[in-house]
Amino acid sequence: MASDSSFDVVSKVDKQEVANAMNQAQKEIAQRYDFKGVGAEVDFSGEKILMKANSEERVNAVLDVFQSKLVKRNISLKSLDAGEPFASGKEYRIEASIKEGIEQDVAKKITKLLRDEGPKGVKAQIQGDELRVSSKSRDDLQEVISMLKDFPEAALQFVNYR
Repeated sequence: MASDSSFDVVSKVDKQEVANAMNQAQKEIAQRYDFKGVGAEVDFSGEKILMKANSEERVNAVLDVFQSKLVKRNISLKSLDAGEPFASGKEYRIEASIKEGIEQDVAKKITKLLRDEGPKGVKAQIQGDELRVSSKSRDDLQEVISMLKDFPEAALQFVNYR
């Protein structure tokens, strides 16, 4: 009598790696010649990440440096939610945040995708900000993982495979 196998689909980010990427970006911004005298900086502002510079092009360049440091530390850019540059006094700012957990609408899209295109007999349940996928066949679960690897709307990880 075979029991169901299952795994959880989550969207988590290692906060320490984000802090390390932030420190590397701060060092590069402090040393680069094109950032001298433009007030360019990147830092945590509570839960948000705040990037500042004296022009819109420079603040976008700060964002680009930070994104490259995240990629080097294997943090998906899908989990970075960066806003548009806006003027604040004499400087331009970009506020960004790190998204964690699977939002309800994204979880519903994943379950619909599995129902429509996934293997038969695969069940998906939304559990808070996670998704539990179960099936009698482990091969079906492997197929689901390969289907969701390149899901465009969230950085997904697969844990508790049993």
